[in-house]
Amino acid sequence: MIALTLAEIASIVSGQPHDIPDTGRRVTGPVVIDSREVRPDGLFVAFRGEHVDGHDYAQRAVEAGAAAVLAARPVGVPAIVVDDVEAALGALARAVVARLGAAVVGLTGSAGKTSTKDLIAQLLERIAPTVWTPGSFNNEIGLPLTALRADDGTRHLVLEMGARGIGHIRYLAELTPPRIGVVLNVGTAHIGEFGGREQIAVAKGELVEVLPAAADGGVAVLNADDPLVRAMSARTKARTVLFGEAEDADVRAEDVRLTDTGRPAFRLRTPTGCSDVTLRLYGEHHVSNALAAAAVAHELGMSVDGIAQALSEAGQLSRWRMEVTERSDGVTVVNDAYNANPESMRAALRALAAMGGAAQAKGGRTWAVLGRMAELGDDSLAEHDAVGRLVVRLNVSKLVAVGGPEAAWLDMGAKNEGSWGEESVHVSDARAAIDLLRSELRPGDVVLVKASRAEGLERVAQGLLDSAGEGEAVAR
Repeated sequence: MIALTLAEIASIVSGQPHDIPDTGRRVTGPVVIDSREVRPDGLFVAFRGEHVDGHDYAQRAVEAGAAAVLAARPVGVPAIVVDDVEAALGALARAVVARLGAAVVGLTGSAGKTSTKDLIAQLLERIAPTVWTPGSFNNEIGLPLTALRADDGTRHLVLEMGARGIGHIRYLAELTPPRIGVVLNVGTAHIGEFGGREQIAVAKGELVEVLPAAADGGVAVLNADDPLVRAMSARTKARTVLFGEAEDADVRAEDVRLTDTGRPAFRLRTPTGCSDVTLRLYGEHHVSNALAAAAVAHELGMSVDGIAQALSEAGQLSRWRMEVTERSDGVTVVNDAYNANPESMRAALRALAAMGGAAQAKGGRTWAVLGRMAELGDDSLAEHDAVGRLVVRLNVSKLVAVGGPEAAWLDMGAKNEGSWGEESVHVSDARAAIDLLRSELRPGDVVLVKASRAEGLERVAQGLLDSAGEGEAVAR
């Protein structure tokens, strides 16, 4: 964080100093909500959670070197006491961002936010110091904590913004006002909570509504291939830059193809030239993510050849998103278990199918180990059935549907599409899936593991890697 005195922080958050011997002491360390992460001269923010109250750890935080605690009540150690800790954290982030000379990039969408944010960060880091959202730390607490990691040397601040309702994106964007706003897509993630894709579009489009006008440098980076996103150009005063495969996209991909290992390759075309890209990531859906990242980097002055090289060298920074590991016995495990919705499930299955060619050359098969896609509302049965059918249409060798009723719908969809015998099987839980796979897998097989986060199917992927023997699995 940029250096601020405790007196300055108290003024920013409208708080009262308690038990602070020197309000001129400067906070130069990180702002954290976990007392185990406190560093000297940092600030500990005490949140009262459902099971744990951060105020109980205030003394531990100060003993670890925290300059003070941001708290809702006096805690017997140096503290700035406020009425609302979350609102105070947001106010502090807003003030710090206002003092930075950094270009702020805000990013939202129904799918691909974290992977795209990771790509943007890796591109921009090549041209200037960049701070970005760790993992999916994209809510009312995670976003300001990310912003507060920036310091005087930060030139780019890349912030992922999530939403579960109307008004959420607007609130986050007003905390950390972006100059560049990126909207990736409007899909069916959380459709049950929002009440339809049109409502999701209303929520996601709040990002472009708060951007500065074009004359003030505002840029809305929009997906030309998604009609609901493209239409957001009418909701912003910022200059619009379109990305996608559409002919009129400003930054577009041509000659898109998948390698036999499932990696996307394409010709990147921008207003200043074109260059070839072969991603290290897996799945054709990453083409759109890469184009969004390329559009942002191009706006911030990166050359097309530099963008293409950086994209071709970029990796996956966040866990459990098409994380590919090959065991010593030749079995490949694709851990995409962080989250799932119908769009991302289809993309992952197509990547698995593309990897099937290489698997068959080794005498292997493709396995889809799938679980529930959450928050689909009334569309849940139809969407799970459709995914089960897609598994068969893509000639995936085996489907293992894991969990309750939704998994049964996956299994039934596959069987109704034409699967038979044990090509599709429904098992009760992750343990049963691991036991089945351990007994059935053979060298050359490729196993995709994917479900919504609450299903915890990363345990299946880890169980398969553990069964290969510690230290014998190699990420690629």
